[in-house]
Amino acid sequence: MALLYEGESYKIRGACFAVFNNLGGGIKEKIIEKALLKELKTLELSTSSQKRIDVIYKGEKVGVYIPDILIEDKIILELKSKPFITKEDEKQFWSYLKGSRFQLGFLINFAPKKLEIKRFIHTPKQSV
Repeated sequence: MALLYEGESYKIRGACFAVFNNLGGGIKEKIIEKALLKELKTLELSTSSQKRIDVIYKGEKVGVYIPDILIEDKIILELKSKPFITKEDEKQFWSYLKGSRFQLGFLINFAPKKLEIKRFIHTPKQSV
């Protein structure tokens, strides 16, 4: 069974490692975002930055979420630059992904000592 958006996922991970290997971690998220956008563009991935997406609950818009980067208008990237990703970070990101129309998201932390990439998949339950 193939991974959801396997090709794009591979390129995203490669771009993250390229930025981390070049700049390191623990730097401002805005700098990471700009560098990552540049790297993703060289990999010929369509990106948008800080695009507003609706959060839906029971068919109604209940809020707006602004992810750091959208890839190909189908994958969410949320960037962090902190010592580690907390359970609260994961829970918040998961809630935004579930409330959006997107099925795949990456929570990426450019920590001072290591790069953390967490992949989240949400496929809505099929109604029978």
